[in-house]
Amino acid sequence: MNEVAKQLGANPFEMFAMVIWGILFLIFIIKLFQSIRLVATKQAYIVERLGKYHGTLEPGFHALIPFIDKVAYIHDLKEESIDVPPQECFSRDEVNIEVDGVIYISVVDPVKASYGITDYRFAAMQLAQTTTRSVIGTLDLDRTFEERDVISAKVVEVLDKAGETWGIRVHRYEIKNLTPPETVKNAMEMQVNAERNRRALLAKSEGDKQSKINRSEGVKAEMINWSEGEMQRQINEAEGKAEEILTIAKATADSISKMAKAISAPGGQNALRVQLGERYLKQLKGLSTKGTKVVLPGNLMDFEYWMNSVGLQSDKK
Repeated sequence: MNEVAKQLGANPFEMFAMVIWGILFLIFIIKLFQSIRLVATKQAYIVERLGKYHGTLEPGFHALIPFIDKVAYIHDLKEESIDVPPQECFSRDEVNIEVDGVIYISVVDPVKASYGITDYRFAAMQLAQTTTRSVIGTLDLDRTFEERDVISAKVVEVLDKAGETWGIRVHRYEIKNLTPPETVKNAMEMQVNAERNRRALLAKSEGDKQSKINRSEGVKAEMINWSEGEMQRQINEAEGKAEEILTIAKATADSISKMAKAISAPGGQNALRVQLGERYLKQLKGLSTKGTKVVLPGNLMDFEYWMNSVGLQSDKK
């Protein structure tokens, strides 16, 4: 350095002072540029002046005092997700379950998020884990798979209360996986298969039952139709016979009426006696051919005698 100072014609001490001043000027320039801040949308800068909180920079252009003001914290105000690592939890029936999830949070108060908690992300994750363990401890294994919404709602409720102090807001908590041990998983699969088989057998039995009911209903309908047809046939036959009897009776009545009119007419009784006599002689002829003994009156021409024998009285006295 002495040789350089001699070549430049300067004192070594003056050269050293120039270097020091150059470094200080460079540091001042750097700090001057660092004091100019452009805050983006959905961001918040926490400024400390001489180690004490001074203010929060909103989106836009800001100029700070070099060496006095300092940006201590930068917060992103957008909603962010935090993965909750897997942890082992015990249900009420003492079954070990591995649970993991994800939290969705956002910063609503940058000052509290900076000075209210050292690391709000880590704190929210730890509180979510402890709350999940406590809630699952009150549920049986079967209910843990059904009560995911209850677990999530309880975690959100607890985190919201703590978030008021931490300056954050918890929007929701979702459980990603509930992993039971292999033995429990195998038992659950066997239970599911047994339930599926039970439902299949029940469905088959219901189908057989319905099939039998349908067949019996068909047989019943067939028998009803047959009996109704047989009843209608008998009714038709009875009506036909009744109609036949009525027709015969009417014809007989008409015949008797006509015969009565014919007998009551002049010469009608004589004609009737002649006709009855012919029938009587034919009957006698038929009896004689069969070897039957027939007693005849002495005078076959005595019509009065054999007319009286057949029940007809002569109109002559």
